Amino acid sequence: MWADLSRVGRIWRRTKRRLIPAIAFSAMLATRNADARVKLITLPVRERVEIQLDNPNATLVEEERVVPLVKGENQVDFSWANTQIDPDTIVFRVIGSAEEKKSEINVVAVSYPPNEASLAWTIGASDACSARVRISYLLGNLTKSFAYRAVASRDEKHLTLSQYMRVDNLANEEFSQSDVYAGFGPTFQKPIGLNETKEILVDKFEGVPVEKIYSCNPQESDYLDRAQNKLRVPMHYVLTNDAAHKLGNAALPYGKVRMFIEGAAGSAQAGTAFLGEDWGKFTPKDGEMRLYLGVTQDVVVKRTIEKSEFKRVTGNLFNHDIVVKYEIENFKKEPVTLNVAENLTYLRNEIHGNTSREVDYELHNDTTFEGGPDPEHSRADQLEFHAKLPAADGEGKAEKIVHRLHLTLKNEW
Repeated sequence: MWADLSRVGRIWRRTKRRLIPAIAFSAMLATRNADARVKLITLPVRERVEIQLDNPNATLVEEERVVPLVKGENQVDFSWANTQIDPDTIVFRVIGSAEEKKSEINVVAVSYPPNEASLAWTIGASDACSARVRISYLLGNLTKSFAYRAVASRDEKHLTLSQYMRVDNLANEEFSQSDVYAGFGPTFQKPIGLNETKEILVDKFEGVPVEKIYSCNPQESDYLDRAQNKLRVPMHYVLTNDAAHKLGNAALPYGKVRMFIEGAAGSAQAGTAFLGEDWGKFTPKDGEMRLYLGVTQDVVVKRTIEKSEFKRVTGNLFNHDIVVKYEIENFKKEPVTLNVAENLTYLRNEIHGNTSREVDYELHNDTTFEGGPDPEHSRADQLEFHAKLPAADGEGKAEKIVHRLHLTLKNEW
């Protein structure tokens, strides 16, 4: 009887028009004086589908169907040819009877036909009924990514941040009305068609305070003009992912950010203008996301090594006394604050080569940056300072601000 049943099942599978995950049900009706008769039942439609995209390496699909069962044993066949289902993750659960009539329903056994992308469950029912079953599995080629659209206010003090989730379905399966969960926020009810890419607006944050920063770091940004010792000065928008900055509901996933700025109201530039795009890093709650805007030509920084002296400590060990001079001009019409970062390993290597030693240093009091190193953004081998720069005058002339960093690198050779 079981051999006949397997042969019938294989013939039926070969006649299916589409090779997508399917469930067929064969009811084995026992009689007193004859062998059981096999009956194929039409595939029930999905009653519910949930697609969970919270794990970056695997997509969990859970689907529920209401299936008719006869009294006795029922065979449920599940096949997934040409679909990226991981067979080791398939789980079948009977949630309960879909009718008022109570019936005891149990999964008796599971079998795997050889060399086929399918399996069969044997389900026992104490009475004929319709049962609600849930099948879950991990599905490949159904993936998500994130993207953002940031529109800054004209004064660049606030922005509107729209967060989108992009779902790419190359799993060779379609889902009509599905509950899609990104791993945070609400669940979205969306149909996802075969080989379809769908973009979903996850959240929109209005009036997010943003800081526009100007910075220079010769290790990271290099020189704009090495012959004149002029540093490159990148600009960034900085978003803080916390409630005080109207964010902080959840971590901000990695994704491309397209940035725009509002035009002046009532002018020919009304609307938005494209500023650029950058990849926003994964930003946990209370973390910062920096978005690169380009290099400014209005803030000029000339960096020179004003002093470099070695003083013997003992043997071949020396203390290296260094003064770095920064001449800074701001040609913008408004005052700005420049973040000046100096990587001490880079500074040491720049002057006398790489010694492969960790930097041990002493910062001297005649360093001129007001407030000293920023404790939040400095680290063991890098110092960051802030230089406040006045606006250029009415004729566009900038005041030259001079700062010095004085430190000693200890026990060098």
